[in-house]
Amino acid sequence: MSIKMTETEAINLFKCLSDKSRLQILKSLAVEDMYVERLAERLGITASTVSFHLKKLADVGAVTSCKSQYYTMYSLKREIFETTILEILQKESDEAELQARRDAEYRQKVIDTFFEYGKLKSIPAQRKKQRIVLEVIVQSFEYDRLYSEKEVNLIIADFHDDFCTIRRDMICERLLDRSAEGYWRIK
Repeated sequence: MSIKMTETEAINLFKCLSDKSRLQILKSLAVEDMYVERLAERLGITASTVSFHLKKLADVGAVTSCKSQYYTMYSLKREIFETTILEILQKESDEAELQARRDAEYRQKVIDTFFEYGKLKSIPAQRKKQRIVLEVIVQSFEYDRLYSEKEVNLIIADFHDDFCTIRRDMICERLLDRSAEGYWRIK
């Protein structure tokens, strides 16, 4: 059973794991539960240094502790390490909404820059901007309809005179497809 981590929790864990002494402590705890003095002896560092690192590891949820007679025993919290890096990467970002808003603002800025009164002023050289422009133009095509080359050229010509380049780029970007029968919009 893996634990679902937020992006911030994952970042804090990774920062904590970037210390060699903390990794050595975790490796020791992966073998058996230990108390501070035993870890210090085993790793050749002071007990206060081990306590410092254990506090950091506990703060990110990597270790747990419990009282056992006179000692506090530390254990590796194995569940946290069962979460794969891929699971962390696939989890929606804490900033997903902000990123989506920035993407929408960028997209609108490109549209405002290259279109004037519904006409394309120039074909962008940068591929990312060109893709946005082509996505605007392809909205003039219906799904599930076959278009002749002449119809495609006329629709594109409403946006820009270089309909051949735009038609070719729309096919390259997989927005339109073609066969001997004609052209159609790809879903």
